[in-house]
Amino acid sequence: MRYARTVCVITLAAAAACTVPDAKKAKADSLSAIRKADSAAAPSRTQTITGFKAPESVRYDSALDVFFVSSTNGDEFAKDDNGFISRMRADGTVDSLFFIAGGRGGVTLHSPHGLVIIADTLWVADLDAVRGFNKNTGALVASVDLQKLGAVFLNDIAAAPDGSLYITDTGPAPDGKATATKGNRIFRVGPDHKPSVALHSDSLGSPNGITWDARGKRFIIVQWGDTHILAWRPGDKVARTIGFGANESDGVEELADGRLVITSWAEHALIINHGNQQMIVRGFSAPADFGVDTRRSRLAIPIMDQDRVEFYALPPLKP
Repeated sequence: MRYARTVCVITLAAAAACTVPDAKKAKADSLSAIRKADSAAAPSRTQTITGFKAPESVRYDSALDVFFVSSTNGDEFAKDDNGFISRMRADGTVDSLFFIAGGRGGVTLHSPHGLVIIADTLWVADLDAVRGFNKNTGALVASVDLQKLGAVFLNDIAAAPDGSLYITDTGPAPDGKATATKGNRIFRVGPDHKPSVALHSDSLGSPNGITWDARGKRFIIVQWGDTHILAWRPGDKVARTIGFGANESDGVEELADGRLVITSWAEHALIINHGNQQMIVRGFSAPADFGVDTRRSRLAIPIMDQDRVEFYALPPLKP
């Protein structure tokens, strides 16, 4: 493992000592050089919700106070039209397991991954297409084909302030690694639903999670194929390394207080960065693209290999 900051390793049962950061990696830019407040206590699991089928992404909608959960339901690389999106209330009750389902009502949904909400539309990355659904009714709103632009395995999706969608392409099956001609892309879908390649660069390192950083007016991207935390602004020809996390990173979100949270399959961990500090919470088998409950300060983390979503309370930062 390569880390650029002070590292505190915490299991779900007990805390361990901090380790000294690697000098070489410490030269990497800090996510926020002037913010050096102590880390908060470790997040704690409060609830587990079962019944999903290989859940990959969770997105919280504060307006409706509900969560949407995408399930790939089997081989995540297969065009089998059996993926589905569930709707879950804030108390953890799944009020509609098949709120949106492939093969039903004229819907095509093979392997739904990342989710993002713009106004009343729930957008989902689905292998080589981006599909939009009305978040209130589940009705199909739009479907944008990205296969013709070289899309292979669309993974996560985020929205820019102008309403454009940006989608990561991690790479081809079965190992998910990018090649010279496949993967390592970020696609853009504009408000007019016109698609384009926003970036094609080896600097992406099999990109997985992506989120908009409002403070820095940029996207934050984490890698499946390496440990870099990247920053990228639309129009830039490369993504810049701003820190280090862990291999096989999946979800990434920036909290309102500036903490950057990442999930890693390789480390079976939740990684929380703040300033020049890093906290690692272990004990997860396959933590994927999580959602942030902004009303209650908690995370909803899909555990893909165990068909469940786990809620974790987020303690506030120490003063």
